[in-house]
Amino acid sequence: MEHSVMGMKRSVRHRLRRIVQKSRDVEYVRRCTGVLTLYETGNNVSETARRCQACRKTVHHWRGLYEASGEAGLKPRTRGREAWKATQIILDQLDKLVRSDPTDLGYLRSRWSSELLALELNRQGWVAVHATTIRRWLVRLCMAWRRARPTLHIRDPRKIQRMRAIKRALRRASVNDEVFYVDEADIDLNPRIGSTWTPRGEQPTVATPGQNRKRYVAGALNARTGCVWWVEHAAKNSELFLRLLEALTRAYRRARRLFLILDNYRIHDSRVVRGWLANHPRIKRLFQPVYHPWVNRIERLWKQLHDTVTRNHRCLNLEQLMTAVRRFMHVCQPFPGNRPALASAA
Repeated sequence: MEHSVMGMKRSVRHRLRRIVQKSRDVEYVRRCTGVLTLYETGNNVSETARRCQACRKTVHHWRGLYEASGEAGLKPRTRGREAWKATQIILDQLDKLVRSDPTDLGYLRSRWSSELLALELNRQGWVAVHATTIRRWLVRLCMAWRRARPTLHIRDPRKIQRMRAIKRALRRASVNDEVFYVDEADIDLNPRIGSTWTPRGEQPTVATPGQNRKRYVAGALNARTGCVWWVEHAAKNSELFLRLLEALTRAYRRARRLFLILDNYRIHDSRVVRGWLANHPRIKRLFQPVYHPWVNRIERLWKQLHDTVTRNHRCLNLEQLMTAVRRFMHVCQPFPGNRPALASAA
């Protein structure tokens, strides 16, 4: 044995007495007192147990701690499980797992959970921790539990060519070569339902007219100036699109070419539209890739229009609603930059 109670040095006994006098840890004091009493009684376990009001087994345990580790064996130990401190290697492995697919590792679950991440880290031999610890580590990695965004897994074979043409037109935009984002929006008399501030426990109600009526708006957002040109019509057909084209040709008579970035909706490439464009060669259409609505920046304008005017509206008729839409289209320019959501209705 490395340490012996009977061979305890005077300096050690002095330090143990100081611990008995100063320490606030009851168990630490009892262990030190028991070892000192063993020394004073000549290693008599029974007498030590009587003086310390402890059983013989406890005294044997105190003596074993001292003989095995000396003074360090008597020090108090932290209770509970040891707190895990994640190293950068473990955090990197956790980040790698979160970005992977659990089905590729043979699991049935299609998305990671904290319990499954803890199981996989333990299976790979990194660390054995609880799912709660995994959640704390995920916060350190700036991970959040968020709803996924659906997207179509369809590739447009002409995507590279179309995006290249759009970027080239935007790069060369000038007074002579104007570029516009073009799209249409539906205005429904039936209000679009959205969230609003309301007292807790109550759900707000929005009256609907019953039979829905619609009006359609076509707009063109100047990519260089932010100016918005728009027209309205009772139907979403080629005539609506032609009205917008005529408005642009009148407004930009001095421009050499007008580039229109638009989606693949059928009214943009109908037979009537192609015939009209044959007589107006300075208008060039640039179709965006299929299922890429974010390419067209006018979609942000329509979102603000619906959030400001049509969502949860209480207009009694379509004309009253269109008055609010016209007001919005007037105050939104230039877009972005202006704050139409804070404009007055007057």
